[in-house]
Amino acid sequence: MWIVKLGGSLAMETQLVSWLQMLATHGAGRVAVVPGGATFANAVRGAQAHWCFDDLAAHNMAVLAMAQTALMLHALEPRLVIASSDAQIRQALHAGRTALWMPLDMLRDAPDTLTTWEVTSDSLALWLAQRLHAERLVVVKSCRIDTRLTLAQQGAAGVLDARFAEWSQGAAFPIDLVQRDEVGRVRDALLGLAVPVTAGAAPMPMAATAESAAAHASDVEPVKAKTGAASSIAHGRRRAGPSGRLRTPRS
Repeated sequence: MWIVKLGGSLAMETQLVSWLQMLATHGAGRVAVVPGGATFANAVRGAQAHWCFDDLAAHNMAVLAMAQTALMLHALEPRLVIASSDAQIRQALHAGRTALWMPLDMLRDAPDTLTTWEVTSDSLALWLAQRLHAERLVVVKSCRIDTRLTLAQQGAAGVLDARFAEWSQGAAFPIDLVQRDEVGRVRDALLGLAVPVTAGAAPMPMAATAESAAAHASDVEPVKAKTGAASSIAHGRRRAGPSGRLRTPRS
């Protein structure tokens, strides 16, 4: 099973439909999609800043923001199967479909490690991947990926949330950060094909590890993963850890 997190900022990008169509077609029976909070989560942040209510309420509202994004993604690509539990996710995959996570089980009655803005939908995707014993986690970002940065540096830069690097320390699966224009590479990886080479450029490995991967905002363009710890979409290995919840990294 692959977990593919679609960054909330993709919600307003033209590439979104291409990602959904590809995942519904080539991820069938294999992929569970995790939605970001998109503009719905931004509304939660604005409301909390204005009214100063607690993080527990903000967390639950942000989870519902992810749920609203899920409903939008399903409307755009009805072949995706909405699934709100582990059992429903597995059932969708066993039926040869692509699952779309509706994270209602992340709602909380009392504060815990999830109910903080230090955790976003990125870490929730990591948390889900660990819980489901996924074989790979792919995090799709609208911002440019700079593979020289560590996951901790990405968190400091606001690309990933503050907990992601810490919770990524024990995963038995690769963690790949990809840019919004790399739908073709993810498709080829799902099909088991060689990662394509852009004319005149170096091969484009798509993995991010705790020692290698990241993103900067601005234009999106292919980049080559660096450092000995970086893994390719075909060969990489990374580790992930417990818990997760919502803040606002650059998607």
